[in-house]
Amino acid sequence: MHRHPYLNPGLPAEDRAEDLLARLTPEEKAGQLTLYFYLGTGQPVPDDFDIESLPPEHRAFVDQPRRIEAAIAAGTTGGLLFVKDPKLANTLQRKAVEESRLGIPLLFGFDVIHGLRTIFPVPIAMTATWSPETVEAAQTIAAREARATGIHWTFAPMIDVARDARWGRIIEGSGEDPYLTSAIAAAQVHGFQGDFGPDRVLAGPKHLVGYGASRGGRDYDDADISDSELWNVYLPPFRAAIEAGAANIMSAYMDLNGVPASANRRLLTDILRDELGFTGWVVSDANAVRSLETQHFARDQKDAAARALHAGLDMEMATFDPAYDNLPQALAEGRVSAEELDRAVRRVLTAKFRLGLFDDPYVDEDAAPAVLDESAHRDAARTAAEQSLVLLKNDGTLPLDAGKLKSVAVVGQLADSKRDTLGPWVFAHDTHETVTVLEGLRRRLGDGVRVGHAPGAGIVERAFPSPFDAMDETVESTPADHDDDAEIDRAVALAADADVAVVVVGQRQNQIGEKASTSTLALPGRQLEQLRRITATGTPVVLVVMSGRPVDLRWADGNVAAIVQSWYPGTRGGEAVAAVLLGDVSPAGRLPFTWPRHVGQVPLIYGHYRTFEPEQQGARYFEEESTPLYPFGHGLSYAEFRYDGLRVDTPSLPLGGTAKISVDVTNTSTRPADEVVQLYTHQRHGTSTRPVRELKGFQRVTIPAGGTTTVTFALGPDQLRYWSAASAHYVQDTTTLDIWIGGSSTTPLTTTLDVTD
Repeated sequence: MHRHPYLNPGLPAEDRAEDLLARLTPEEKAGQLTLYFYLGTGQPVPDDFDIESLPPEHRAFVDQPRRIEAAIAAGTTGGLLFVKDPKLANTLQRKAVEESRLGIPLLFGFDVIHGLRTIFPVPIAMTATWSPETVEAAQTIAAREARATGIHWTFAPMIDVARDARWGRIIEGSGEDPYLTSAIAAAQVHGFQGDFGPDRVLAGPKHLVGYGASRGGRDYDDADISDSELWNVYLPPFRAAIEAGAANIMSAYMDLNGVPASANRRLLTDILRDELGFTGWVVSDANAVRSLETQHFARDQKDAAARALHAGLDMEMATFDPAYDNLPQALAEGRVSAEELDRAVRRVLTAKFRLGLFDDPYVDEDAAPAVLDESAHRDAARTAAEQSLVLLKNDGTLPLDAGKLKSVAVVGQLADSKRDTLGPWVFAHDTHETVTVLEGLRRRLGDGVRVGHAPGAGIVERAFPSPFDAMDETVESTPADHDDDAEIDRAVALAADADVAVVVVGQRQNQIGEKASTSTLALPGRQLEQLRRITATGTPVVLVVMSGRPVDLRWADGNVAAIVQSWYPGTRGGEAVAAVLLGDVSPAGRLPFTWPRHVGQVPLIYGHYRTFEPEQQGARYFEEESTPLYPFGHGLSYAEFRYDGLRVDTPSLPLGGTAKISVDVTNTSTRPADEVVQLYTHQRHGTSTRPVRELKGFQRVTIPAGGTTTVTFALGPDQLRYWSAASAHYVQDTTTLDIWIGGSSTTPLTTTLDVTD
């Protein structure tokens, strides 16, 4: 017999939450809606430590863990962020379960973005696999490692559509296309959450909504988005994540159309819940509720709390002094209603019951090391990296023939940087396990080939340091005594004496991500100068680009033999790069964004409108082509593919009906390889104009040498409806559709289909 119904595991989660909700005081309810950053180590501050002697800002950080632990014991904290040690998690959980009045367990959240201990390629790279299956498998592993350490909830996936390469957080998402982003979003939610089992974590898609459209690509700046773009571009990935079962949504920092997203009732209630059908709970981004006062939206912190809660924001993430501490007083003054407060708390409690925290709140500390050390996880990371690499250019130099090589020059600081190989947004990594490009090539080529390395040109530091560097002891940078002239000379000499030069260029991992927007896409420092000099030696050059955004490769595209976009490929990334360069794997990664020639073209997308004089689209600028260097969906292969027999199974398509579009893809080469088959449409006339091409389907398929595979896509109302500004709702038109299928957004193979009444 259970003392209270909420402690009975045989009851539905909703019933248990309702019983517990009725027992909470207003202060305890406000506490359940508070998620704290936990800045402690679990070790108490010594009794003889003179905390008062510290400056106020330092004193607050030292004292913060003690204050939070007191709140846990009082039952006025709903969850903690950044606890990654299972022993510490259990210590804090015991305080909540055994010391607080009602024993409500904590939710532990963490940024598990592209792996915890096993680091997969960065999210933009995972999208470049164009394989939802690979993405789901990777996040399943990430969830397993996270849950083994006591983490219940990840602040991922980031599903902001990003069309401005200057924006640092482009690396966390899936690029410019809403259809591709939606497919990858659903795969990540499935991978993280599964069936809410003991080896899964709650997914928290972010940031609702339009964060990727910030002005000038500047992090945290406001966004002004038309209703057409909001519904057709930025909201579809959230719809997909919700339909996949996402338990949580994170709101954005910035002002959206003049209203901060974290207190925007139209966004958080009318759209998210009434239109998209979301039933979980919404959490703010870090200190975003407190920021409502900073943004000159709220009068004070009590006003901020009341307006955020009324808008539909359930939980506040805060470092210090949460605004939601003011909710009991706001309730007493009638600023918020008991119904509003209870609704938010009910959502949070239901999630805790669904996850099983009341019945099994602790993590098995002894089991965690075996899960984190699982070798199969590292193998999966290598496979994902192999699938993500994009061959941008190749004059036939690749793949390299190991049997004909005597010496290889590997140039670049990034070529042997373990930390940069992992990319940003990792916090529980082990760089000792990381395989760099240099190490990968040496392992693959063995003792029979001389593989020399020259760091070469230095990579200049950020003008404004990254706040994340202070949290990471493994950050690498150019040494203070680095002699650029001498090191470039040495790199050039090494390349001149080699059979081939593998030159690794790009940006360090702290030059992209949050607070890492940029005003230029140029390679940092003298990397381009060095590349020019190495190319002038006559040694064939294979350029490996380590970045999470497009960089200026105009000169390289016209002058080097081959270019591979390696992204930040993760724990086993160097092995993956070596496998592709040596031809063990045929590259099949495809670009998830349009690659501009120059920063002045940004934003540049494939799905633009025809507008006036469409035949002059490539001549919009007077001094340079306004076309991309590489189109969306681009990627070369070591195999060759022929597309034939594009056909539609119906002569016309009635409104609401579904057509099947098929094509035969033949591998005309002598090696098996993957191809990414892509379907695009254009609507010729209708209620509104539509983009010149829109991705409506894709499949990554493995085709044997000489083999033919038939690929079929379904094209129906889910793909063809759109939100029209002319009617202010979704429509599907009678029209004529142009249909293309091929290997990129510029494929020429086309047919038409009439949509009729």
